[in-house]
Amino acid sequence: MWYQQVLKKSEMIEYCNDVSGCYVLRPWSYWVWETVQSALDARFKKKGVENAYFPMFVTRAALEKEKSHVEGFKAEVAWVTKSGDTDLQEPIAIRPTSETIMYPYFQKWIHSHRDLPLKLNQWTNIVRWEFKDPTPFIRTREFLWQEGHTAHATLAEADKMVRDMLDIYAEVYEEYLAVPVVKGLKSEFEKFPGAIYTASIETVIPANGRGVQAATSHNLGQNFSKMFQITFENEKCEKEFAWQTSWGFTTRSVGTMILMHGDDKGLIIPPRVAPLQVVIVPIQYSDKEKESLLLKVKDFEKELADAGIRFRVDDRPLYRPGWKYNYWELKGVPLRIEFGKKDYEAKSVTLVRRDTGEKKNVKWEVLTKTIQETLELFQKQLLESAKAALKEKIVNVNNWKDFMTTVNTRKSCMSPWCKKEKCEEAVKEKSKVESLTYAKTDPTIMTGSVKVLNIPFEQPKLDEGEKCFACGEAATCWAFWGRSY
Repeated sequence: MWYQQVLKKSEMIEYCNDVSGCYVLRPWSYWVWETVQSALDARFKKKGVENAYFPMFVTRAALEKEKSHVEGFKAEVAWVTKSGDTDLQEPIAIRPTSETIMYPYFQKWIHSHRDLPLKLNQWTNIVRWEFKDPTPFIRTREFLWQEGHTAHATLAEADKMVRDMLDIYAEVYEEYLAVPVVKGLKSEFEKFPGAIYTASIETVIPANGRGVQAATSHNLGQNFSKMFQITFENEKCEKEFAWQTSWGFTTRSVGTMILMHGDDKGLIIPPRVAPLQVVIVPIQYSDKEKESLLLKVKDFEKELADAGIRFRVDDRPLYRPGWKYNYWELKGVPLRIEFGKKDYEAKSVTLVRRDTGEKKNVKWEVLTKTIQETLELFQKQLLESAKAALKEKIVNVNNWKDFMTTVNTRKSCMSPWCKKEKCEEAVKEKSKVESLTYAKTDPTIMTGSVKVLNIPFEQPKLDEGEKCFACGEAATCWAFWGRSY
C-alpha cells in the first residue's frame, strides 16, 4: 500500500477509474521518463540506431506467423473487433510488441549485404491485456517504452548488438536512476518467445526482496527472418537469412527507481532525473522580513538558473514552512534551502538533503558551487547505498533448505543449478507449495513461486563436482533466483 499511496500523494500518477490497469502519468513522473528517454536516445544514436514509427495494429495472420512468439503473448493480446457498430471481418490486434509489425517492411528494404546492418528504434506505447496484480509502472495494461530492432549479416554482429544495448540499459539505470543491476541470460523457460536467447538486467527491491526485470535484449537468430523471408545477397552473391535482435526499456524503470529509494516520508529522486533539484523556502514572519528575504532570493534564482540547476521558490503565503518541507520531501526533491531572518543576518542559508536529512549552513558566495557538489555527492551515495542494499539481499546458498529459508525471509539467492527446464519448473511449484505451508504458522513469510531471474555473466566459482541445489544433478552454472513482480 505504501507504493500506491506515495505515487498518488506525490503527484506521480492518477488512477484511471474507467479502465483497470491504466494510469495517468502526471508531469512529475513524465519528467523522469523524458530524462531517461533522452539519455537512451543519445546512446542509441551513437551506435548508429535511427528512430522510426510503425503502426500499432497487426493482423492475426501476421501475429501468428511465428508460432512460439504468439504463444508467449496470446493471453495478453487486445483485439479490435468493431468499427462503430459494425463487426470487423477480421479482428485486428493492438501491438503487444512489434516484431510481426515491423519485419514485413524489413523484408522489403533488405536485399543486399550493403543494406545491412539495419538498426531501427521506436518510442511508443504497448498494450498487454493482463490482470495479474496490476501495479503502476511495474505491471500495467498500457505502458510506454522503446523497442529497438536490428538486422545483421552475421551472428557475431547480432551478439555484439545484444550486449551493447544491455550495457547501455545498465549504464542508464545506474548513472541516472541510481539503481544497481545484475546482467545475465534468461533461462530457456524465461527467454523471449521466438528468441534464441535473452539477456536481461535484474535488480531486487530492498523493502520486500522481490526481483524486477529491469530491461531485456534478445538475439532472435534467424527465426523471424525465415518466417518473414528477410534475406540478403552476401559478398559471394549467395542468399542468406539476416540475423536479428530486439531490445526494450520501459516506464517500469520509473517504478523501480521509486521502490528502490523511497522511504516513509515519500519519494527520493536521484538529482539527474529529478524534475526539481532544489526547492527554496523563504521563512518570513513580517512584511519587512519578506521584502528583504525575497530580494535576496531573486539573486539566488539568477545564480541557480545560470548554473543550469532546476529549482523552484515556494513562497506560497497560505502554507507554513513545516508544511512545505513535508510536501517537497514527499515529492522527493533532492535539496531544500531554508532561508529565514537568522540566515539572512549571517549571510548564509540552511541546505537540507532529502536522503539523509543532513543540514548545513552555506555562505551565499559559495552557494551554487556547494549545491552542485552536493547534488553530485547525493547521486553517487544514493547508488552506493542501493548497491549495498542489493548485495545484502542476494545470498549464496547451495542446498534446498537454505534456499527456502532465504527466499521466505524476503531475499534472493545465487545458487548452483543444472540449467534443466524440468528442474526450474519443479522449483517454481515446490517453492510455492512450501511457502504457503510455512505461512500458516508465520504470516511474515513471503509466499509465491521462485524463478530464475537470470544467469549472471559474472559467475561465482563453480567447484568441481558441485551439485544442483534443487535436484542434485551436476550443476553447470550459478543462477540468480527470486520472487518477482
